[in-house]
Amino acid sequence: MQITDVHIHVQPWWELKPEIFDAMTRGRSDLDELHRIMKSPSHLLRRLDADGIARAVLVNYPSPENMGFTHDANEYVARYCAEAPDRLIAMGGVHPRFAEDAGAEVRRAVAMGVRALKVHPPQAQRLRVPVMIHTGTSIFPGARSRLGEPMTVDDVAVDFPDLRIILAHGGRPLWMDQAFFLVRRFPNVFMDVSSIPPKAVLRYFPRLAEVADKVLYGSDWPSPGVRSMADNARDFQALPLPADALVKMLETNARALFP
Repeated sequence: MQITDVHIHVQPWWELKPEIFDAMTRGRSDLDELHRIMKSPSHLLRRLDADGIARAVLVNYPSPENMGFTHDANEYVARYCAEAPDRLIAMGGVHPRFAEDAGAEVRRAVAMGVRALKVHPPQAQRLRVPVMIHTGTSIFPGARSRLGEPMTVDDVAVDFPDLRIILAHGGRPLWMDQAFFLVRRFPNVFMDVSSIPPKAVLRYFPRLAEVADKVLYGSDWPSPGVRSMADNARDFQALPLPADALVKMLETNARALFP
């Protein structure tokens, strides 16, 4: 199976605020490798090969206030993924409060090679690029978890019916029912299951097979608690789900969304 992991965080870690960096890396024993990966596509490709992952979406976004990332994250991820465009998919973002012209910033990002966004719905619909929206809680200092409630996406999906929306994390751990509802209601709303321990996925989403066409596998590696892309993918493949549903979630849905 040619697995696509639609949610990994290979980012310019040197821009992270110290307290965020500490939260991201506390207790990890693989920091030397991760530092190399953040700077070198070849090191990431070796890691993907070792973990049995064919392709990956590198989730980046500007967050000057909370995380430290600037809009330079778009240039970083576009340049990084250009080294292996058949395997690495650049996801960037635009923060309207920190851009003089948010629409122009979106167009610039796409022109550089960014293939999906967090989060500017109007421009993204016109440019036919998917938008990923964080849903669920966050442990990072300064994050306001109440803003991760998925139901607010209802307005976006109604206003922009042709926009392909990915609900990151499926509303974990408080709002799974909302995420499931939105995925079932709207033809262009998908969700990824990143950061949810695979062995717990069916506890949160007992009817996951019903929306197999709309679910994307993702690990959220190397976020806290996600030590290995390989172990995560292996545990997900072991779920008692129909084989065709697993193939859709792990491979073909992502191929269709990110051809």
